[in-house]
Amino acid sequence: MSDAIKHECGIALLQLKKPLSFFKEKYGSALYGINKMYLLMEKQHNRGQDGAGFASIKYNMSPGQRYISRVRSAESQPIQKIFKTINERIQKQLEVSPDLLSQPEELKQQIPYVGELMLGHVRYGTFGKNSIESVHPFLRQNNWMHRNLIVAGNFNLTNVNQLFDNLVDLGQHPKERADTVTVMEKIGHFLDDAVAKIYKNLRHEGYTKAEASPLIAERLKLSKILRKASKNWDGGYAMAGLLGHGDSFVLRDPIGIRPVYYYSDDEIVVVASERPAIQTVFNIAYEKIEELEPGHALITKKGGETRIKKILEPQTKRACSFERIYFSRGGDSEIYQERKDLGKALFPLVHKSIKGDLENTVFSFIPNTAETSFYGMIGAVQDHVRALLTEELTKTQTPDLKAITKMLNLKPRIEKIAIKDAKLRTFITEDSDRDDLVAHVYDITYGVVHDTDNLVIIDDSIVRGTTLQKSILRMLDRLGPKKIIVVSSAPQIRYPDCYGIDMAKLEEFIAFRAALVLHEDRGTKEQTIQEIYQNCLKSIEEQVEVPPNYVQALYDPFSAIEISNKIAEMLKSDKIKAEVEVIFQTVEGLHKACPKNLGDWYFTGNYPTPGGCRVVNKAFINFVEKNNKRAY
Repeated sequence: MSDAIKHECGIALLQLKKPLSFFKEKYGSALYGINKMYLLMEKQHNRGQDGAGFASIKYNMSPGQRYISRVRSAESQPIQKIFKTINERIQKQLEVSPDLLSQPEELKQQIPYVGELMLGHVRYGTFGKNSIESVHPFLRQNNWMHRNLIVAGNFNLTNVNQLFDNLVDLGQHPKERADTVTVMEKIGHFLDDAVAKIYKNLRHEGYTKAEASPLIAERLKLSKILRKASKNWDGGYAMAGLLGHGDSFVLRDPIGIRPVYYYSDDEIVVVASERPAIQTVFNIAYEKIEELEPGHALITKKGGETRIKKILEPQTKRACSFERIYFSRGGDSEIYQERKDLGKALFPLVHKSIKGDLENTVFSFIPNTAETSFYGMIGAVQDHVRALLTEELTKTQTPDLKAITKMLNLKPRIEKIAIKDAKLRTFITEDSDRDDLVAHVYDITYGVVHDTDNLVIIDDSIVRGTTLQKSILRMLDRLGPKKIIVVSSAPQIRYPDCYGIDMAKLEEFIAFRAALVLHEDRGTKEQTIQEIYQNCLKSIEEQVEVPPNYVQALYDPFSAIEISNKIAEMLKSDKIKAEVEVIFQTVEGLHKACPKNLGDWYFTGNYPTPGGCRVVNKAFINFVEKNNKRAY
C-alpha cells in the first residue's frame, strides 16, 4: 500500500508435548522449540515492526529454580535482537559446560528460555509509545505457580475505560489504562478467584498446602475463567496466555475479526496469526491446519491434552478483509487466489475507463505488495481478449481474417514501471525541498510509455492519498502518458478502524476529505457537519448502548463514483499534465473475492460491535472540535 498504515500484531504459541530429549533424538537439537519459535515469529514479521517479545515456561522445576523467562525488544530489528539475547545466553553457558547440548534436561535446568511452553509476539503498535513497556508478552507475577500469568495478543478493545473502571470496582489498582494490562488483570482476577476456591475445597478434603499445588493445576478450568473475564469485551482479539504451571490458552473474539490458526499432533501444539507460518515452519499440509472458530478458545493442559471450548456465543462472522487485501502474507493459497480475484474484479471498470483501447494501455503496479492483484487484472485482460477472439471465430458469416489476426497479436502491455529506492532517506525538513525528495523515492522505467498511452497502476488501497499526490503521480507523469488511471484493489476507506488497525482519525482519509469538498460544492457542508455532530454528541451524552453510525450520513448523498472523481481532482496538481482517474474496488467485488472475510466497516461503516459505532461518532466529534486525539 502506497500510504503505509500500522496494523495488527502477530502471535505464536508452541507447546512441546514430549520431553526435550525426544526432540534431541528425533530432530537433532534440544533447542528445537526455540528454533521453531524464531521461524514462526520471522514468518510473521510483516505483522510487527516496532517490537517483539518471547516468553517460555519450563515444566517440573523444583522450588527455587527459575521456570519463567521473558525477553523483549523495541529496537529496529526486534526479533533478531531477542533471539540474539537468547543465543548469547546459551553460548555463555556452553562455554562453561560444552556437553549441555547433548544433555537436554540438564540444558533446561541451567539455561533460561529453554522450556516446553513458549509464547511469541510481534508488535505493530496502534496505541501507546514505542517503548519496551508496551511490548508483549506482559507478565503478571505471583509466588503461587498457578497465579503467574503471561499474556500477549493481537487486539484492540473499544471499551477499555469501562473495563478499567470495573477492575477498580473489584478493589484492584491497575498500573495503567492500556488494554493489554486491563485484559491481563481481568483474567488475573478470575484466575486468583478460581485458585483460591479450589484450594479451599482441597483443604476441606484434607490435603496439605504442598499436596494441594499439583491438584490445583489438575482442577483449574481455564474455560470458566475466560468466560467470566471476557464477558464484556468489545473489540477484535486473538488473545494468548500461559499459566505458570504449564497450561495455555488462545481465545478468539466472537465475530472472528482477528485471525487464529492452529495445528496439533502427538508432539506439538502450535498457534499463529497466519496459516502459512505454520505450514512453512513445520512443513504441514494446508488442510491439516485449522482455523479457530469465533468465540472459541484452544486450551492446552500441561500434560499435552488439547481442547477447543466455546467461551462466548459466536456471532455472524465478520473477519477483517484487510487481512486478505494486504496484511497477511500472500503465500496462503486462499489469500493468493483472493488477491487475484480482487484484481480481476476491477478490469471491467478499467476497460470502460480506457474505452476498450488495450493497444494503447500499459499495465503496472505500485507497490510490490499489489503484484498479486495485478496478476489477477492481467488474467482478466487475457480472458477478455480470448472472448473477443472466440466471438469472432464463431460468427456464422465468413470470419474477418484481418480482425482475427489483429486479435491474435493483441496482448496486454505489461511493464515494471516503478522500483522503490530503498537507499533513499527523506532527511530534509523544509516542505518544498522535502516534497521534491519524496517524489524521487521510486526509480521509474523510461521509454516504455508513449504520449498516446493510458497508464494503469494498481495499488492495494488508497488511505490518505499523500504518497500518491506528493510522489507517485508526479513520478508517473514524467513518463508522458495521456492518462494515468490509479486502481485500488480495496474500496474507499471512509471510517476508522478500532479493532487493531491504526486508522483512527477521519480527517486523514482522502475519501472523507473528498466528501467534505462535495458538500462544499453543493453548499451543504456546514449544515451536514452540524447535524452529524449534534447527533454524535447526543448519542454519547445519553450513553446509547447501541448507537447508529451517524457519520454514514456524510456520504449518503454521493455515489462512489462521484467521490472517486473528486479524489482524482484533489490529487491532481497543476503540474501534472496527464488526465488522472482513480478507480476503487466495489464493496460487492470485495465480498465476492473474499467470501470468508466479510469485515468491511472501514469501507461501509457497518461496525460489528456497538463499540465501533461509538468510536466513529467520537472520531467525528474530535474532527469538528479539532481535538487531535484518538477516538479509542
